[in-house]
Amino acid sequence: MERVMREFFLFLSKNKPMTKAAKQYGLRFGASRFVAGETVSQAVDSIKKLNSEGLCVTLDYLGEFVDNEQEANETTVHYIEAVRAIGTNHLNSQLSLKLTSMGLDISDELALENMKRILDAAVEHDVFITIDMEDYERCQRTLDIFKQLKSEYDNIGTVIQSYLYRTEGDIERLSSFSPNLRLVKGAYKESPEVAFPEKKDVDENFKKIIKMHLLNGHYTAIATHDDAIIQYTKDLVKEYGISNDQFEFQMLFGIRDERQRELHKEGYKMRVYMPFGRDWYGYFMRRLAERPANVAFVAKGMMIK
Repeated sequence: MERVMREFFLFLSKNKPMTKAAKQYGLRFGASRFVAGETVSQAVDSIKKLNSEGLCVTLDYLGEFVDNEQEANETTVHYIEAVRAIGTNHLNSQLSLKLTSMGLDISDELALENMKRILDAAVEHDVFITIDMEDYERCQRTLDIFKQLKSEYDNIGTVIQSYLYRTEGDIERLSSFSPNLRLVKGAYKESPEVAFPEKKDVDENFKKIIKMHLLNGHYTAIATHDDAIIQYTKDLVKEYGISNDQFEFQMLFGIRDERQRELHKEGYKMRVYMPFGRDWYGYFMRRLAERPANVAFVAKGMMIK
């Protein structure tokens, strides 16, 4: 049943008519639990609250299905506005973004040009930028653009997904760039030809790449709500004497809030991935697919409203 639900929500996440309808109706039916508003000012307020509790943030302006240059350029302006908001409000926050929202599906050149505009603003405001990883089809192009940008900018990282067979090789190939990487399990529906179909194999590969990247001496963000992976990381850094300054834990806004604060109190750096914006539908569906228990939160929210 869990697998059926996952596939159902992943199917919905790519439904363009539903995405357009969601923009019209706003953050209803429980989505506000996972999305910090539709405007950057609403997101700033949420970041300030988390910062006051000692938590760091990664802000993500949501975007799906950008298929024309004008929209890609407009989205880039929103990202730049978010960078400026982080800098001028002196927030403890980074920014995450997707290359498809800046025109990757139109051309690599457009996405690269827009990335440079954002990174130039980020350098000015001392903001770190992470390129989110999307589906397998766009994986290599994303890494190619990341490597090109990393040769010009220091304030940039990207994401590696443990459910792909290629991931161990990607960790090795990226090592020479001394990359700051966010390691995740992966949230897209992929063919068993390119991705581990079984959760236990995804988990074992996750542990493998955490160890690889940490022992390579590079900064590592472990993005997970899985207590077994969290404990594995704690044991690993203790065994090898790895400083807490070399890694951080990351969790999604609105999920396991108490656990986030517990990790902070234990002395670990805890970063909250906080999305905002009107184009929230695809992100919301993938969160439901990742963790079917989230559906209960949504149902409760609908009943309260």
